[in-house]
Amino acid sequence: QVQLVESGGGLVQAGGSLRLSCAASGRTLRTYSMGWFRQAPGKEREFVAAISWSGSSTAYADSVKGRFTIFRDNAKNTAYLQMNSLKPEDTAVYYCAASSTIVVVTSKHEYDYWGQGTQVTVSS
Repeated sequence: QVQLVESGGGLVQAGGSLRLSCAASGRTLRTYSMGWFRQAPGKEREFVAAISWSGSSTAYADSVKGRFTIFRDNAKNTAYLQMNSLKPEDTAVYYCAASSTIVVVTSKHEYDYWGQGTQVTVSS
């Protein structure tokens, strides 16, 4: 069993930056690929970014490419999402997730464990 806890969300002005963290407990994240998803009010949960277990492969949604960076520190059992040049449309609850597949996965159905989410609000 893996427990995931996100942190780092908050209120930021458009153009600003935030770094989200996802700390894991229960088991090492070393054998899990990790992903970030987000869900805005009235919308479905959507893929944002994913990283393989080793960190050598990543994937991003088109809407965040060039602005967001996913990375991980397996020694700290933590994954991160660096978000730059934030836009109001990035406003959502952000969730981290862990998948037992070691490659990059973008489908939410491939993830086994989820955090509780952290709110990100970008004001215009």
